[in-house]
Amino acid sequence: MKTVNPNPRSTEQSKQEEFEVIKRRIHKRLIDKLDLSRVIDLKGESFRREIRAVVEHLCDSENTFLNRSERDKIVDEVLDETLGLGPLEFLLKDPSISDILINGPKNIFVERSGQLVKTNVEFRDNAHLMQIIDRIVSKVGRRVDETCPMVDARLEDGSRVNAIIPPLALDGACVSIRRFGSNPLKLEGLLNYKSFTPEMVMLLEGCIKARLNIVISGGTGSGKTTLLNTLSSFIQNDQRIVTIEDAAELQLQQEHVVRLETRPSNIEGTGAISATDLVRNALRMRPERIIIGECRGGETLDMLQAMNTGHDGSMTTVHSNSPRDAIARLETLVMMAGYDLPVKAIRQQISGAVDVIIQTNRLQGGPRRVLNITEVQGMEQDTVILQDIYRFIQDGVGDDGKAHGYFESTGVRPSFMPRLESAGIRLPASAFRQRIMMRA
Repeated sequence: MKTVNPNPRSTEQSKQEEFEVIKRRIHKRLIDKLDLSRVIDLKGESFRREIRAVVEHLCDSENTFLNRSERDKIVDEVLDETLGLGPLEFLLKDPSISDILINGPKNIFVERSGQLVKTNVEFRDNAHLMQIIDRIVSKVGRRVDETCPMVDARLEDGSRVNAIIPPLALDGACVSIRRFGSNPLKLEGLLNYKSFTPEMVMLLEGCIKARLNIVISGGTGSGKTTLLNTLSSFIQNDQRIVTIEDAAELQLQQEHVVRLETRPSNIEGTGAISATDLVRNALRMRPERIIIGECRGGETLDMLQAMNTGHDGSMTTVHSNSPRDAIARLETLVMMAGYDLPVKAIRQQISGAVDVIIQTNRLQGGPRRVLNITEVQGMEQDTVILQDIYRFIQDGVGDDGKAHGYFESTGVRPSFMPRLESAGIRLPASAFRQRIMMRA
């Protein structure tokens, strides 16, 4: 009589547990077997090949009945555990994933095409997850522990990492990874995704080559950094650029780039280097352009002063919901510098420094669009005057749940056009004719 397993789930679970026991045993034997003096001499692929051969030999020596696929899986996972980021390696190899969100060791979510889905990837326990976090942050000279339970870091490909651990995170360590792959979106990719139109690109290219100061504003995940990277490709190769970031993720292609990164305080609470410190130091480094990854505090005042005193063509990003809101946000950030400046003086600084505001947004369903390209025209009494040149109008949501709309030209010719023309950049008059340019 044929017997039926009453609980196939329990059999599968016990098989998985046995697999994990074998993997951990092989991993421990590998660590004991490694000749650290030889490991130091091996680099890159040769190192991985050498370790793979050792792991395969250890698998063969195990008295277990592993089929070929199980054996290969153990070899790959032990290699990832030894040389990489453990279970995260599987997710990091998938180019379709834009965000990885870890809520404790057993709940890992990813974002694909604007949709959040839960994965079946898991860490063994919180200690295993903490081990991987330590591996990430130690590579960029940072630390995370009970005295400093929050940290910003980055992966080798530039992806941004934020981690927060117990006791602040109640259900285990939480990690948020904003992917920034080795092949980030280029101009052609953004055009294909209809993030903006060719006319908008022509104008922005002219603004950058004519050294106008640009602020990119938008919400979290709206594509500010991607757009900043893309626009930076228009900067001439013979200019000296200084970039300042909390966690370095900009990938500029020019030859003469100096990359600076802030530093948190040490375990004694001293030694912190802020963005304000770096901006002030950058002014002494003979930069032709200064690019701040994101203005978050008092460094905004120094950035505006740099834009006003000969560092034309500088760029930064801020969090805001509209171009008008970006002006208010800059005002607030300047006040965080600690100086008792009148609001009118702050607005004069902003209107004199910033030439163009580019508003980005992530719409319903995931598409990212440039919503506004707005000129800062100056001051009228106590108000900063803004004028849209191009804008995106959302007019509905499709059956697929994604927002759609159209790009339009407002019919306004920017007042900074003489600056573009004096730099040898001429745009056709039709680029500013009032019309709907493209549906997206």
